[in-house]
Amino acid sequence: MIRIAKCLEIDINLLLEAIDSTVEEPNIIMVDDEKIVLKGGMNVICKLLPNASVTGFTSPKEALTFAKSIRIHLAFLDIEMGNFSGLDLCHELLKLNPRINIIYLTAYANYSPEAWNTGACGYLVKPISAEQIRNQLSRLRFPIRGLRP
Repeated sequence: MIRIAKCLEIDINLLLEAIDSTVEEPNIIMVDDEKIVLKGGMNVICKLLPNASVTGFTSPKEALTFAKSIRIHLAFLDIEMGNFSGLDLCHELLKLNPRINIIYLTAYANYSPEAWNTGACGYLVKPISAEQIRNQLSRLRFPIRGLRP
């Protein structure tokens, strides 16, 4: 397997995941300190991805605690959330799972350069729509088995 991965110039974990026949339910989190934005975004995500487990948080620290107990495949993170920003949360989530997909949600387009330097794979300006999310899902850095929009 190691030789095949080297020849294909890919991470061996991709090969190991490819031979794994189990399909786990994709775990998605959304973190936004504004309850109304969180509720609206969660509705869009849940309707678009009915086979995923979607959990919302208004507190980045609660989201991080949750991520320590369960593997998160995709995280939608607001950037401005007080003392612990979405950028900070991204760094912590990547420490727990380097293969997590991060998509930032923000009302401010000027965060884009800083956001891209964190390893995120997407950036959406609020309010989010199903079409925006569908577009981002096609660009995930790490494909998620079982995710069907």
